[in-house]
Amino acid sequence: MDKVERIAQDLFKEWESEIAMIKNVNLQAKSQASLQDTRKRFDRLQRSMEKAELSMDPVLSNFLDYVVYLKHNLNAQAISSLKSEVVDIEAEVGSLITEMKHSINEAESFINSM
Repeated sequence: MDKVERIAQDLFKEWESEIAMIKNVNLQAKSQASLQDTRKRFDRLQRSMEKAELSMDPVLSNFLDYVVYLKHNLNAQAISSLKSEVVDIEAEVGSLITEMKHSINEAESFINSM
């Protein structure tokens, strides 16, 4: 996330400084409008990526809990009693995958619109 934000800010800064180099007022205004639109779209992408990033921590933390729990209780009887926990893990991982797909789609949409 930090690298994406730094790169975007560098590109926006460069774009803004280059707008000042455009002598044609109409082209300068169009470029400025395009910059503003791209910043707005990047902001939406950034929020989506941050949301996905935030949703990963609880899932990964919970997953670690399950891993440690399984490690401490690894025997045939414990494994057969964990079927309901597998469903919970699958649901949480499924939610995470859905969030990540949403972020990926946002990123692809942003890239394709460039």
